[in-house]
Amino acid sequence: MGMTMTQKILAAHAKLSSVTAGQLIEADLDLVLGNDITSPVAIHEMEKMKVSGVFDKDKIALVPDHFVPNKDIKSAEHCKCVREFAYKNQITNYFEVGQMGIEHALLPEKGLVVAGDVVIGADSHTCTYGALGAFSTGVGSTDMAAGMATGKAWFKVPSAIKFVLTGKPAKWISGKDIILHIIGMIGVDGALYKSMEFVGDGIAYLTMDDRFTIANMAIEAGGKNGIFPVDNLTLQYMKEHSMKEPVIYEADEDAQYDEVITIDLSTLRPTIAFPHLPENTKTIDEIKENISIDQVVIGSCTNGREEDLRIAAEILKGRKVKKGLRCIIIPATQKIYLKAIEEGWVTTFVEAGAVVSTPTCGPCLGGYMGILAEGERCVSTTNRNFVGRMGHITSEIYLASPAVAAASAVTGEISSPEDI
Repeated sequence: MGMTMTQKILAAHAKLSSVTAGQLIEADLDLVLGNDITSPVAIHEMEKMKVSGVFDKDKIALVPDHFVPNKDIKSAEHCKCVREFAYKNQITNYFEVGQMGIEHALLPEKGLVVAGDVVIGADSHTCTYGALGAFSTGVGSTDMAAGMATGKAWFKVPSAIKFVLTGKPAKWISGKDIILHIIGMIGVDGALYKSMEFVGDGIAYLTMDDRFTIANMAIEAGGKNGIFPVDNLTLQYMKEHSMKEPVIYEADEDAQYDEVITIDLSTLRPTIAFPHLPENTKTIDEIKENISIDQVVIGSCTNGREEDLRIAAEILKGRKVKKGLRCIIIPATQKIYLKAIEEGWVTTFVEAGAVVSTPTCGPCLGGYMGILAEGERCVSTTNRNFVGRMGHITSEIYLASPAVAAASAVTGEISSPEDI
């Protein structure tokens, strides 16, 4: 029986000739990731394990990003814990303020993940790295602790759904619209503990940033991971960012899939997820009423990358943020922030009436830098819109692409770039 991409990667890391869906395996890890919220828990668990140190100081990445720069004493204590652990264990890939970024944008940028890797992270959006042809998935802090100590993790081999992407997307249709469309189709548990494998000629029209966005939100459909085949664009990205040697895996022709879903990208329209689930999607054409908003957030591990800011700047240039509306723009890494300065995007944002933040997860998880008050509405390029996710339990979050978010900041209501 043939194997999927994910199954081949897991088999290789478990030193097995083959694996099947549902099989329990122990696999070697190429990277273990933690942030300022999850790492302290893992560190304390390691202390209970009474291990002498980490399995490999070069294969652990600690990225404080959720409440960083520290918003209060508790967040400062968490970061202090991570900092001291990193120094004590001489962790190579520890990124302090000034070098840090939002973890899932930073790690690919730093070249720490390449095709064929197995990566676990104590953050659910670790599935982002599937864009590079790696198997990456989120785990709990206890699993992170075990991974840091042993360099291994247990997995149940996932079955898979194949998504065949065909056609060329229209202007303003991005990876965010594609993944929201998919989640709207299959639901937030439609791929529960399954690998979401993306294939098809339509992938050629997707940038790496599009692919990172799609893989990032696989977890919002319940997926164990999302993964893309390695093509010339992927190889070029890895060559530019990493010294590591990628290992390329391809699904067998007779690989078994639970389902095959074909999506014609040329038919997609700007898509928005309404409160309070990512599956509650509508296209811009299906919104019949004017939905006024109080805030726009453009950023996060989903949409704070270079292309996202370029699109936002293209729409905001020469325009103004609607009076009375707050527009917060957050570059995902220092490198992206610098690019935004060099290209004049930051000037465009400030002149439009937006504010630009240092890299941080901040408002995405209701941390800081944009908390919502009672009854307020926000269009956000983040990945979750659960009740109370960004603030008061009566606030509302509408998930959208950077193009829709920027257009909405101008009009003060949910809008398409075509409308301004």
